[in-house]
Amino acid sequence: MNFFFVLNGKTIKQILLILMASFFTAWFLFLGNMIQVPVFSAKDGPKAVYKGEKDIALTFNIGWGDEKAEPILDALKKYNVKSATFFLSGSWAERHPDLVNRMVKEGYEIGMLGYEYKDYTELEEEKVRQDIANAQTAFKKLNVNNIQLLRSPTGHFDAKTLKIAGRYGYTVVHWSIDSKDWTNPGVQVIAENVAKAKKGDIILLHASDSAKQTEKALPYILDSLKDYKLVTVSEMIANANTKTSEIK
Repeated sequence: MNFFFVLNGKTIKQILLILMASFFTAWFLFLGNMIQVPVFSAKDGPKAVYKGEKDIALTFNIGWGDEKAEPILDALKKYNVKSATFFLSGSWAERHPDLVNRMVKEGYEIGMLGYEYKDYTELEEEKVRQDIANAQTAFKKLNVNNIQLLRSPTGHFDAKTLKIAGRYGYTVVHWSIDSKDWTNPGVQVIAENVAKAKKGDIILLHASDSAKQTEKALPYILDSLKDYKLVTVSEMIANANTKTSEIK
């Protein structure tokens, strides 16, 4: 009788431990869903962040051009903007090492915009890998190290892109607010597009030469965001849990 009593006691303890573990797991998952950075993802795979939990992230894409990047840097300095993330193509960075160096010195975050401006969803895996590898080489020569963020050059990405980026250790970054500045719709329209931003939004702007009105729109943009803290994308996603939406 004593033998069976001891065995049953152990079994009961094991069951209780399993139930307690299940309860706490469910509780932590519940809490995790209360603080989220929404992301796109391939099922059970790497993720692409497009929105944060709080604050605002200004991001600027630069794929080509010689005229607009410096005035935008000047404007950010004039209005005392300390945090922004620049997504640079490797080919542009090679041609403008002084501007890349200035971005780093002034404390802005550098993300990768591939090497050439090509739609990753239309390329075979090997071509995407090669484009990313070429960009890595370009930034390494410029002593820009520890880049952790990747934005697909045209903004289009798929499960293949997420998988390759994940293998290289990059987080793919999309956006939740498109300023549409590259269409040059007018300074006020650009400002109004950005004024829709709420806490957690990642804003897409451009500093390529095609965006001719972004610099003039910046004072209005910054005024509309004055009640928010501006952070880099990495700062926004740090220490946050995620939820996913499957990308096929």
